[in-house]
Amino acid sequence: MSLFHPLPIANGRILLRHRIVHAPLTRNRGVPVHPDAPGSPNRIWYPGDLMVEYYSQRATEGGLIISEGIPPSLESNGMPGVPGLFTPQQIKGWKRVVEAVHARGGIIYCQLWHAGRATIPQMTGSPAVCPSATPWDNPTECYSHIPVGETQPVRYADYPPVALTKKDIQRVIQEYVDAAVTAMEIVGFDGVEVHAGNGYLPEQFLSSNINTRTDEYGGSPERRARFVLELMGALARRIGEDNLAIRLSPFGLFNQARSLQRMQTWTYLCTQLNNAHRLSYVSFIEPRYEQIFTSEEKDNYLAASGLRDITLAPFRAIWGDTPFFSAGGWDAANSAGVIESGRYDALLYGRYFTSNPDLVERLRRGSPLAPYDRTRFYGPFEDNAVGYTDYSFLE
Repeated sequence: MSLFHPLPIANGRILLRHRIVHAPLTRNRGVPVHPDAPGSPNRIWYPGDLMVEYYSQRATEGGLIISEGIPPSLESNGMPGVPGLFTPQQIKGWKRVVEAVHARGGIIYCQLWHAGRATIPQMTGSPAVCPSATPWDNPTECYSHIPVGETQPVRYADYPPVALTKKDIQRVIQEYVDAAVTAMEIVGFDGVEVHAGNGYLPEQFLSSNINTRTDEYGGSPERRARFVLELMGALARRIGEDNLAIRLSPFGLFNQARSLQRMQTWTYLCTQLNNAHRLSYVSFIEPRYEQIFTSEEKDNYLAASGLRDITLAPFRAIWGDTPFFSAGGWDAANSAGVIESGRYDALLYGRYFTSNPDLVERLRRGSPLAPYDRTRFYGPFEDNAVGYTDYSFLE
């Protein structure tokens, strides 16, 4: 089975022993720097013993883990319990995680994540930022957690974002670069993946319904792609393109990413990136996989957009021999034959990695997979270990 054939990434610097990749999974299990107090909510978390155990449990010899989304700054954090990479305590905690994965022969990339407008001031202590001051157009959609000091869910529409100035854009890019350098040179991550999907800041720049700028960062597919191209260029220059990857969701709807000109925008972006850089790998989310809508709703959306039969094949062709990963609904029943077909070079598994710390071995043996518990995906909880590190291994 080709899932268990080796795969070189990072231009041959790293050899994966198998092609079952741990997807980036936000789990909100970080340790707060200080207890919440009236007028002083905690806004910074760091990786503690529990996170070290979680990642160590899922590490395999020559297996790739992509970390949960790691905010490069306080402003960029979108959820409580998420450890960033901008304080000494966070750096120390992530270093322990990386060392634990390496001790088991595993490989781990740092995924950098900027929520952009998908956060609220109560979370970060500052206004949410966005390419444009585009408010949430659903007046009832609420933030994922009830913030400290509030008793009811908070509506995104009540806290519209502020537009990034050109100076702000360069500051944000530098924050990414600083975090990437820290990840590689201090923490010891094996590489860095930029989260440029799921309606977060890079995709907010790519999305025509969110990015309404009229300067060089908006107004056409080429200009909307400029931020991501500049970001990837700055990162490649500083940490090396061999160490750099990107995640994209050209057909996603999460966080109100309802862009027009999807094929034009993402085709241009991928062509320019591939022409400029030899990335470690690229990671795509399947067109019909959606976090918030049913398959039928997603199919209806794709059909209405003239994308009824769309696949990732056009992007696979653009990227040529750059390792091409796919995420979105892979499990024991539908993984067979995918790598053999040549469609993808590796598959990312998320939900089943939450409940099967030995997922790689289960897939190797053809053993049943333990069901996942969606209610325990996103903390913080009073007992963060439940539904996180307490799942059973095969005998």
